[in-house]
Amino acid sequence: MQLNEIVEKLKQGQSGVVDFKISNNTVILAAASLEKAKENEISFLDNNSSLNLRNFIKTSKAAALLLPADDDFIIEITKQISIDWILLKDPKIAFAETLEFLYPSEIESEGIHKSAVIGENVKIGLGVSIGANAYIGDNTEIGAGTIVHAGVVVYKNVSIGAKNLIHANSVIHSGSKLGDECVINANAVIGGEGFGFVPTSRGWKKMPQVGIVILKDKVEVGSGSTIDRPSVGETLIGEDTKIDNLVQIGHGVTTGKGCAMAAQVGIAGGAQIGDAVILAGQVGVSNKVKVGDRVIASSKTGIISNIEAGKVISGFPAIPNKLWLRCSANFKKLPEIAKAIRHLDRRNSR
Repeated sequence: MQLNEIVEKLKQGQSGVVDFKISNNTVILAAASLEKAKENEISFLDNNSSLNLRNFIKTSKAAALLLPADDDFIIEITKQISIDWILLKDPKIAFAETLEFLYPSEIESEGIHKSAVIGENVKIGLGVSIGANAYIGDNTEIGAGTIVHAGVVVYKNVSIGAKNLIHANSVIHSGSKLGDECVINANAVIGGEGFGFVPTSRGWKKMPQVGIVILKDKVEVGSGSTIDRPSVGETLIGEDTKIDNLVQIGHGVTTGKGCAMAAQVGIAGGAQIGDAVILAGQVGVSNKVKVGDRVIASSKTGIISNIEAGKVISGFPAIPNKLWLRCSANFKKLPEIAKAIRHLDRRNSR
């Protein structure tokens, strides 16, 4: 794809083209990082990139660069380099869009593989692909354009919307409901049993888990992640929520729209997560806790009580991020502080 074609496509996207310089109109064959990009490759610099990374612009061998338009340092550099460039309001989004141009998704051939097992009364929409050794249970419905890869197991009474992408060896349990344009990555489990046991004098009594899991439109679930069904009712994941690999979402959890959860997040049963909440890696949320809209929790935060909307939190137990930064800055001084306190105690005891 020639560079001028990329510019025209970006103008139609969300990245906001501000200005550009095309001297060579090179054919762009690939994308690469700024440090490693070479001839016929395109790269980008984010608005928040470090000074060291910015200096790579001067020596970059890339054919073209996507650069932030609101940066005086960058504007000055563009006057000095011979590389073609495009200035954008959001170069990171531009790079994502460019990757889509250069590496279009492979479309599976329509049809059902001869080794797939299809139950009774299964409704399959137009253009559905079902891969080798997949299993589709009775009374399940699969919407148009959905791709089910090899080895996927879909239990009975499942509803899957249109244009979903379900990767190899993932499992979708009975009663689960997926909206449109969801992505379920390899080995994820949707609708497995919630962790429900009641202690008795004879040991643990298993609480039957007869609820369901609902994923709204455009939910993405990472590899190896699990979303449990509750004893009754539903576990609900809001529209456009993105879930990383190895995330555990307990029974009866609800999330709002547009949430993001990084790897190894764990959410206990009954927790309520608001809209646009961001949980960084290894964040833990206690059962039945309410997390307000737009909350951001940094890595390893432990949320054990309700959090108001809009808060940025860190630490265990969770406290405001700015307070956590002040506390963590003093951690390494604790031995000296303790020594000073002991010295004062000795003086006062004389």
